[in-house]
Amino acid sequence: MENLGQFLPLILIFVVAYFFMIRPQMKRQKDEKKFASELKKGDRIITKSGLHGKVVELNDKDFSCVIETMAGRLKFDRSAISMEMSKKLTTSAKK
Repeated sequence: MENLGQFLPLILIFVVAYFFMIRPQMKRQKDEKKFASELKKGDRIITKSGLHGKVVELNDKDFSCVIETMAGRLKFDRSAISMEMSKKLTTSAKK
């Protein structure tokens, strides 16, 4: 019983770290995977580097997409697309 009292603060720190750091990160990764898999032609997106464009082609073999911008067409990995900024873009366009 006395040994449990010594480890209680360590266990408490781990539990707090799990709920405030690890779990939200896992949820965000899951949401980003879902967002990338639900992309479709015509979606307006923003990449993590800030490039705005429209999806014109999706490739499931290498998980990439072709984006049309003002400068032309560019091929990006789907993981380079920012979920948060793209959602803000679509919600502000609907208003």
